Amino acid sequence: MARLLSVNVGLPRDIEWKGRTVHTAVWKSPVPGRCRVGRLNLAGDGQGDLAGHGGEHRAVFVYQIESYRHWQEELKRNDFVHGQLGENFTIEGLPDDTVCIGDRYQIGSALFEITQPRVTCYRVGIRVNEPLMPALLTSSGRPGFYFRVLSEGDVGAGDDILKVGEAKERMTVAEINALLYSPNHPRDRLERALRIEQLSPGWRASFQALLQNQASGAGTGNAGLAPAAAAHPAAPGFRPLVVAAIDHEAADVLSLSMQDPDGQPLPTALPGQYVVLRLRPAGNGPQLFRSYSLSGPASTERYRISVKLEPNGAAGTYLREQIRPGNRLDVSSPRGSFVLRSGERPVVLLSAGIGATPVLSMLHALAKTGSTRQVLWLHTARDGQHHPFAAEVRRLMPALTHGRSYVCYSRPDSRDRKGVDFDGSGHLSRQVFGEVGIPGEADVYLCGPARFMADMKDGLTAFGVAPQRIHLEIFNGSESMTPGVVGTAARAPHPPGDDADTGPLISFARSGVAAHWKASAYQSILELAEACDVPVRWACRSGVCHNCESGLVSGTVAYGPEPLDRPADGNLLICCSRPVGDLVIDL
Repeated sequence: MARLLSVNVGLPRDIEWKGRTVHTAVWKSPVPGRCRVGRLNLAGDGQGDLAGHGGEHRAVFVYQIESYRHWQEELKRNDFVHGQLGENFTIEGLPDDTVCIGDRYQIGSALFEITQPRVTCYRVGIRVNEPLMPALLTSSGRPGFYFRVLSEGDVGAGDDILKVGEAKERMTVAEINALLYSPNHPRDRLERALRIEQLSPGWRASFQALLQNQASGAGTGNAGLAPAAAAHPAAPGFRPLVVAAIDHEAADVLSLSMQDPDGQPLPTALPGQYVVLRLRPAGNGPQLFRSYSLSGPASTERYRISVKLEPNGAAGTYLREQIRPGNRLDVSSPRGSFVLRSGERPVVLLSAGIGATPVLSMLHALAKTGSTRQVLWLHTARDGQHHPFAAEVRRLMPALTHGRSYVCYSRPDSRDRKGVDFDGSGHLSRQVFGEVGIPGEADVYLCGPARFMADMKDGLTAFGVAPQRIHLEIFNGSESMTPGVVGTAARAPHPPGDDADTGPLISFARSGVAAHWKASAYQSILELAEACDVPVRWACRSGVCHNCESGLVSGTVAYGPEPLDRPADGNLLICCSRPVGDLVIDL
């Protein structure tokens, strides 16, 4: 009979790791005597990162003593103690390849149900002093599992574990784990997994994404793991395009229209996507990589980008002063996940200044189809001289059955006519949202300066728009995800202090910085990005979770360790990859 060997709890604490402070509750210690089990936790226990751990379906983590013995032999160690892998229950019996999602067990006076395998992260590697532990746990088929608490009660070491029920559809913890993380995702097994009512919502969503990816024929990669930031991968590389036209949109905005010199069709962009330009301002000098949203209508004949001319901007100055119609520019395929979603939900296109570019392409798409969705165009500019695309937007709006616009000037001058050129003075705010009537159920597409987007996101949330329906486009990178890391002040991306002139050059296109690869200093591209303060996303740091999956604009990488499931063609996992020559990465 299976038996509870140890009950382990621990509250979050701050630890030092790689020069950073990590808030974590992975340190668990055995409890003497009986312990109260609540619906979401054990008495005296806590989770440091509620996004990745805890909640109703991850209330109690369980690990087997047999798996501990496996790791003792595999890692040649004899120093493991109960709770060292972060488990609340150390048990004897119930191996991952035997127990099934939905199995129910009585332990002491409490009732439990298995909901999912454990999703491991880098913090278990810290606790065990083995950075590859997240990958080892997952690839071995020994992840452990989570209990949901069906009936609260008391438990204690020595309690028998009695099976009292099971799910109709029988799939083991190990099978469910492999179905998500291995390269094989058979459709019939995905459908079986989704028939298990007790499977946690997060795993259910991952399997649904895999099924949808198969049904759409979208191709390679693991759609169940890839973050939204890595959606719509594009083929790496650049192609020369000739500048067909240059237009001045405002006092500080220039548009360039480009086409293939031989008349070959261009890849169709999704509304909201951008391209990366490779520029050579100094002839044989350093290259510059800049990302520019496609601001015009979708076309296989012509791309239009629009550039904000900053006083000291190297790329903008080069494009303004050196590029003329007939010149050629190296341009990537369209990429990016800030794209207009289909459906009937109302749409709010909210921008400031040059942030109008990606949402303008969305407005073009909606106008072209004569969309009957509610569409609200909200834009803020300094004044009429700094208001790009004003006439273009006015031409597009009549094509929308339920289209409205509201333009706000922060400092209108004497030439600007209220009610004609703009609708209100000052700044967009929660009060303005109420006055113009933003639909609470709308999808909001938001782009502009960082401070503007932060303020608008807070205002929209306070107004009642659900956070998951607020979509942001960040020109100079992406929102970072560094689970558990606390007290770190954001810094502008920069080359590392010890950058040399040798080794492959790694260019972070969206952040606008480049650094040389030094094999003696970095174990992965992720570590180099962190040294440059480039915004990054990660969780496992060992090729398992795919949170770090990013676009590979050009170049080739080698993996070490090999990821459990490769990213989509055109993407890379920065946490376990190293460059093979120069790279351009969409970060």
